[in-house]
Amino acid sequence: MDETNNLLLKIRNLHTYFYTDDGVAKAVDGVDLELVEGGTLGVVGESGCGKSVTALSIMRLIPDPPGKVVQGRILFGQKDLLTLSEAQMRKIRGRSISMIFQEPMTSLNPVFQIGDQISEVLTLHEGLSKKEAWNRSIEMLKMVGIPAAERRVTEYPHQLSGGMRQRAMIAMALACSPKLMIADEPTTALDVTIQAQILELINRLQQEKGMSVILITHNLGVIAETAQMVAVMYAGRVVEYTNVRILFATPKHPYTQGLLKSIPRLDQGHGRKERLEAIPGLVPSLLDLPPGCKFSNRCKYVFDKCTEEPPLEEVTSGHFVRCWLHIHS
Repeated sequence: MDETNNLLLKIRNLHTYFYTDDGVAKAVDGVDLELVEGGTLGVVGESGCGKSVTALSIMRLIPDPPGKVVQGRILFGQKDLLTLSEAQMRKIRGRSISMIFQEPMTSLNPVFQIGDQISEVLTLHEGLSKKEAWNRSIEMLKMVGIPAAERRVTEYPHQLSGGMRQRAMIAMALACSPKLMIADEPTTALDVTIQAQILELINRLQQEKGMSVILITHNLGVIAETAQMVAVMYAGRVVEYTNVRILFATPKHPYTQGLLKSIPRLDQGHGRKERLEAIPGLVPSLLDLPPGCKFSNRCKYVFDKCTEEPPLEEVTSGHFVRCWLHIHS
């Protein structure tokens, strides 16, 4: 992976496990990721592959118990976030690293006005007075494209539409101009028009503020529009990592190939009867993973070597794959 000096975030050998009555769920199991300053990293995969747990590990928001980061390093600049105290992390959360959570209705407090929730971030991290923070909150709502911001700032989450709630979450995340914003499925449950507006908004604000973005999604179409680098995750592991152009031109891992074949194409139709391909089977339970390659029970190319766990190796320049089909050992 890139070892340049302008790395903002570097994750190495991250393991986050959940200890349950039924056993240990290895939600993140040896993940390596990195992000350059001002760049966008897309993290893609099916539900349950470890995308959101990776994000929560970066934020140090894994519920303990039952979850625990058991191994690894998360280097943010020169600081290893896993070695910081909770008090030190509170100074970083919201100020240097912010997160747009998957469902704004459950992330926004239903009994506080939108303005109060944005103001809290500003008074805590920027030391603004209550009036200054309130005025800045109105400015933030205007910046993210919410009309009648002076009125909306006094409203409660249930009074806003889904798209407006998501914009309010983005306003809160950007209030202190963070260096890194993690967007966890920021367009879930929104219609396609609002999805496009939210993604355009994130792109525009990133350009204006020069921040770095980790965009978590199950939608490769979204990744194609927004990210420069992409990590494909499966069963708690990164199975493919490269830049977006290479991934779409020459996907190597059978799982990535399956994801791409499941995307509708504009040149299909007009009398063509080709069906979209589906990846057979289901994502295995994290409590009962198959031995060796974790995709082997769904892969049409499986062979004897797949009973061993493949490493994530660089198969061509800047293109890392976890698959025995492409590893020359």
